[in-house]
Amino acid sequence: MSPILGIHIAAGTVGLFSGAAAVSFRKGSRRHATAGKVFAISMFTLALSALYLALLKQEIPNVLGGIFTAYLVGTGWLTVRRRDESTSALDWHGLAVISTLAGIYLSYGIQAAQSATGVKYGYRAPLYFVSFFLSLIAAVGDIRLLVRGGISGTQRLARHIWRMCYGLFVASGSIFLARPHLFPAFMQKTGMLLLLGFGPLLLMFFWLIRIRFTNRQKKAKMPQPQVNGAYGVTGLTRANALHSFYELKRQ
Repeated sequence: MSPILGIHIAAGTVGLFSGAAAVSFRKGSRRHATAGKVFAISMFTLALSALYLALLKQEIPNVLGGIFTAYLVGTGWLTVRRRDESTSALDWHGLAVISTLAGIYLSYGIQAAQSATGVKYGYRAPLYFVSFFLSLIAAVGDIRLLVRGGISGTQRLARHIWRMCYGLFVASGSIFLARPHLFPAFMQKTGMLLLLGFGPLLLMFFWLIRIRFTNRQKKAKMPQPQVNGAYGVTGLTRANALHSFYELKRQ
C-alpha cells in the first residue's frame, strides 16, 4: 500500500468520525466548531489524496469527484467562518471551479449517452447528469451569494449544511456503499450499510427542513405593530417595542 493511499484511508476515517461528531454536537457550540474544523481538514486531505491517486491511474471521473468534494467542503466551511453579508475573492474562484465542473459533467454525460457503449471513462450518462445537476445548484448558490454581496440567517445556514453534509456523504458512501465486502454479513443483509451510507443525506434534509420551519415560526411570532397615521406605533408601548427589537436581535 502506497503512503498516499494510507493517508487517503486515514483521512476518510477521521472525516467520518469527526463529521458524525459535528452532527451530534449542539450547533454553534465550541465542540461543534472544533469537530467541524477537523472534518474540513480531513475531507480536504481525503479529496486531494483521491485526486492524486486518480491522476496516477488516469481515472478522470475520480479526478472531477476529488475537485468537487474539495470545493463543497471548502465553500461550506468558509460560509460560517466569515461575517454575514460579506464575500471575498475565494467566492469568485469557487464559482469558476464549479462552473467548469458543471460544463465538463454535462459534456461527458452527453458523450456517454451518444456513445455506442453508453459509457464515458467507465461511467454511464446518468451519473454525469446527476453530478451536473448538483454542480449547477452549487453554481447558482455562488451566483446568488455574489450578486447579493453575501448572505445571512437561514440562507447562510442552509448553504453550510448541504455542502458539509454532502461532503460527509462522499466519505460515508465511499466506504459503506462502495465497499460492503469489508463489513460483516449481518450488516450487509440488514440494510445497516445503506443507512450508514445515506445517513448524511437524511440528516441534511432533516436540518434543512428544520431550519426552514423554525424560521417560519419565528416570523409568525414576531409582533406586528399597528400604525396610526403619522404618529407611528400605537399597538405596542415603547417598552414592548424595545423588548421585541432586542429579542429579535438576540435570535
